[in-house]
Amino acid sequence: HKNWIIMSGILYLIPTPIGNLSEVSPRIISTIKEVDFVACEDTRNTSKLLSLLGLSKTCVSCHEHNEFGESEKIVNQILNGKNVAYMSDAGYPCISDPGSILVKKAIENNIKVVPLSGPNAFLNGLVGSGIDSSHFLFYGFLDPKESKRKSELEKLKNIEFTLIFYEAPHRIMDTLKSIYEVLGNRQICVARELTKVYEEFIRGDVKSIIENYESFKGEMVIIVEKNQENT
Repeated sequence: HKNWIIMSGILYLIPTPIGNLSEVSPRIISTIKEVDFVACEDTRNTSKLLSLLGLSKTCVSCHEHNEFGESEKIVNQILNGKNVAYMSDAGYPCISDPGSILVKKAIENNIKVVPLSGPNAFLNGLVGSGIDSSHFLFYGFLDPKESKRKSELEKLKNIEFTLIFYEAPHRIMDTLKSIYEVLGNRQICVARELTKVYEEFIRGDVKSIIENYESFKGEMVIIVEKNQENT
């Protein structure tokens, strides 16, 4: 008679391409092949990506609206010996994307969490911006409501770090105007379509960029120079 001990599996956090499919590493491919199933932000997007990579895996949905409940189920599967990959859409899980609740529950259950290296939009934007990268604050998305957005920017106004934001194309001009009104006419860089064919870094002061562009296409990273008043 033997007592069988079920060894809990591993949760892998897998970043996905932000545009260029060839940035998927061999380690990411081999990990996806080895896991029992993939939990993901959007099963349609992830299934399409896996298909393009020549991979086939069962995908289960775990996004911002169901993450509490689904995380419990996924953690139980891992505790029963399953190895699971978590993939969000375009970039790293947990960075302006779901995944944090799943990671927290996994750690609470002494599950090994293994993050893999891969594409990240804000780091690409920062290092290509020409703006000081020695100290920076990644903020993510500002609030879509103007009053709340300005309130958030007021709190960031005196920070002597480079500031990094994400923004969607339909809100970019409103956000740039809020940055100009609250933070002043700082040097900025709007990085768009990163790693894609039409990748572009638009550099200059906020006022000139607002005056010279009516709209932008694609997801954006906005890099804003630090507060210079005390330096």
